[in-house]
Amino acid sequence: MPSLRFHRVADTELARGIAVIREEMDLPTGHSAAALAEAEASADRGPLPPPGVDHERLDRRDLHLVAIDPAGARDLDQAFGAQRHGTGYRVHYAIADVAALVQPTGAVDTEALDRGLTFYAPDRRVSLHPEVINEGAGSLLPGMDRSCVLWQIDVDAEGAILDVEVHRATVRVAEALSYRSAQQEIDGPRPRSCLVLLREIGERRLALEEERGAVSLNIPSQEVQTDADGSHRLAYDETLPVEQWNAQISLLTGIAAAAIMIDAGVGLLRTLPPTDPETLSGLRRTAAGLHVPWPETMSYAERVRTLDPNHPNERALLFRSARGLGGAGYVAFLNAADLPSEHGHSAIASPYAHVTAPLRRVCDRFANEVILAVTGGRRPPDWALGTLEQLPSTMGRARQREQAFERAVLDLVEALVLERRVGEEFEALVVNHRRDRAVIQIHEPAIVAELEPKPALGQTVRVRLTGVNIAERRLSFARVE
Repeated sequence: MPSLRFHRVADTELARGIAVIREEMDLPTGHSAAALAEAEASADRGPLPPPGVDHERLDRRDLHLVAIDPAGARDLDQAFGAQRHGTGYRVHYAIADVAALVQPTGAVDTEALDRGLTFYAPDRRVSLHPEVINEGAGSLLPGMDRSCVLWQIDVDAEGAILDVEVHRATVRVAEALSYRSAQQEIDGPRPRSCLVLLREIGERRLALEEERGAVSLNIPSQEVQTDADGSHRLAYDETLPVEQWNAQISLLTGIAAAAIMIDAGVGLLRTLPPTDPETLSGLRRTAAGLHVPWPETMSYAERVRTLDPNHPNERALLFRSARGLGGAGYVAFLNAADLPSEHGHSAIASPYAHVTAPLRRVCDRFANEVILAVTGGRRPPDWALGTLEQLPSTMGRARQREQAFERAVLDLVEALVLERRVGEEFEALVVNHRRDRAVIQIHEPAIVAELEPKPALGQTVRVRLTGVNIAERRLSFARVE
């Protein structure tokens, strides 16, 4: 799904506006003194096996692992390594071992379950756990010995899963790369072998995704920049191929995790029902209005997969397609009988689980603990089992807050971007009809707004910005006849 990326630059007006949004939505702004003290003690002590878990931890500091994340990130959940293995590949995926640093039912655990997710904003990030864990002892920072949940996944020459092992391990990540630096190295004359393999495995997994009929939404993020003079800019960020290849490793792990939990009859799955016929029909009408060809013989997944995010009309259809994938949720089950018959993820075209981002999503910590137990022939610990059933509602509330917060922040940023441009004219594309208004997409700056009355869908119109209300985070446009 699309997201906002921010260049963090101090800006009083922006910070004030975001503070108002946080207060309106009753979002957390930090951590309690009890949680901070508990996290400091945990970081000083170092990782310990959680209650009810044995002490086995492999020493895999021999592995060459790299973390690939947005530039400047320090809450590093994952690190990747791979080797050729027979005619296929052996993937190593290290996931931050948050459970080794968080005491069940303690202050850190309680607050993490209350917020569910890390909340990102231009001025600061409100982390799921105190920073001494999220950016310190729990983060897979390069050059540091770190406890992790280490996934070893063997795949064949086409990328299909052959074998999976999961263990606690100590690793030392070699380097943290930004997406851009990783892509530049891959495109260069001598990329390191793990990046060459990341591309090979990623491309094979993408081909399998296409065979499954998965819906691959290659939607660009919106990037917010604040210049030295205090003015703001908003544009669509470039989506790099390495981001898709890296995402495929996470998806590979989530698919493997779901299979393990389904076989064991206990776990937590991420689910998404199929797109209903009415929504699909509406998307086809939108495509026609945007003059994006969609032959009757072309499936929804194929049409979405082949859209170009750099083309305004096709990007508009991508955003509309993302909104068509409604109803995502989680299902917890403590035995095979509790697992509903419809438990797949339609966009991935497979059962799927969230396990690869425990520093940013609270549910991943519990799912990984279930998997470590069942793959080790043990009963999952009571503290993990006792929380499973509440996680679907916990994550549902968190996702709703996250989406509302991001939408409000985007509305604020859009108002700030345009506050000095009242009276200017812009070219816009009509991308949707909503009640008595049209939804328009302005290409530069990258803004979506409403216009009354309703021009035809897919029509290019010229609009004038007639008003900006920062306090209400609202823009007003009028059509130029």
